Amino acid sequence: MREQPEIMQTSALPTVQDVLRRGAEFLCGVGVESARFDAELLLCHVLGWSREKLWLNQKESLEAARRELFEQVLRRRARREPVAYITGIREFWSLDFLVSPVVLVPRPETELLVEIALRLVESVDVADSKLRILDLGTGSGAIAVSLARESENVEVWATDISPGALEVAEANAVRHGMIERIRFCEGDLFEPVTEFEDAFDMVVSNPPYVKREEMKDLPPDVRDWEPRLALDGGPDGLDFYRRMVEEGHAFLREGGSMLLEIAADMGNEVSELFGKVGRYSQVDIYQDYAGRNRVAVAHKRS
Repeated sequence: MREQPEIMQTSALPTVQDVLRRGAEFLCGVGVESARFDAELLLCHVLGWSREKLWLNQKESLEAARRELFEQVLRRRARREPVAYITGIREFWSLDFLVSPVVLVPRPETELLVEIALRLVESVDVADSKLRILDLGTGSGAIAVSLARESENVEVWATDISPGALEVAEANAVRHGMIERIRFCEGDLFEPVTEFEDAFDMVVSNPPYVKREEMKDLPPDVRDWEPRLALDGGPDGLDFYRRMVEEGHAFLREGGSMLLEIAADMGNEVSELFGKVGRYSQVDIYQDYAGRNRVAVAHKRS
């Protein structure tokens, strides 16, 4: 990375507006595409303000100590560290989730998976019982916590092979008052629930699906910072789908559903995997709001 200039060098006490402008210019100068937006989020983080308060206090002066903190986080962002890792927070499903480098940063595209899952939950008459949902590779717990918060008719189980990820997920469950509604289990995919065949009404997951050869082409914010374990889907990106599709029907009740986030070019391949197993009645591919294939949904044969 090139030599970085003094960001806040000035003879007068700068205002919020001045500091924000210079911060955005600095990030733009080192090639950060979302420079203005990132600068706003980072300054809000340093000041402990909402974005609304930031805009309402543009003329307020900032003392040297706060400017120095802002410079520090700007330099971290210039090294392509994700904003979410710097602030420790990422919004998902209108909730603030704790994140750290041991978990994938939740993406807005994954909200479609939650949306479809909730539609399916609402379509089932559960009477006095609860639908049991299994979230595989829960990471930050964003999917599990969002589902538990949105529906009182679900009992959520969440697995992850990473102890560090589970710590983050559990912290998020506590943060949003869902720790009593979610059962966290350490292990690889279905490994922690091997004794619970035919026990789940729904399996959901946002598995690793980047093709191994394409890992090097990911943006540096992702490639150099986010956990490879949560990204690398094997040579063709389908390693985890094969396992989940082949093993998952044993854990689903009759008529139960499996919902998987997919890459935009994986619709046909994932549909074929479900078809080859022969235990699923249908496969539907849902597109996100950008018109890209995003979620595959299959139902276990009755």
